[in-house]
Amino acid sequence: MSALVEDWPATASPSRRPKPVSAEALIDVQKVRPVLEQIANKWSVLILTVLCTRPSRFNEIMRRLDGITHKALADALKRLERNGLIRREVLATTTPVGVEYTITPLGLSLRQPFDALYEWSRIYGPELERAQHDYDGTRD
Repeated sequence: MSALVEDWPATASPSRRPKPVSAEALIDVQKVRPVLEQIANKWSVLILTVLCTRPSRFNEIMRRLDGITHKALADALKRLERNGLIRREVLATTTPVGVEYTITPLGLSLRQPFDALYEWSRIYGPELERAQHDYDGTRD
């Protein structure tokens, strides 16, 4: 039981007792939020997942991420590079200039959490879709 609840006077009514505080609620949101904003958006997760398997060029990443625009991909790659999650390497080729993106060790450290999210999505995706369908059906 939480220390918060244990310290509450025994005479307090059950309805007035504070609920136990979960560990997640104690996270310092001001420190975590900026980090999550950088890595947890849809394109960053997908780009890093693509690059976990092998280094790739811009157009290859774009082909593998159905629906991403040129601008969205360019912006996401710059953000990921700025955050040290990927490395951009200009290849010694003829024109046009070839650029390859590689995941860094820091970026690779996200593989396990991303694999867990992927597995969760695969398992619970149908349940999520059913819940959305049920919710939308009650709103029509």
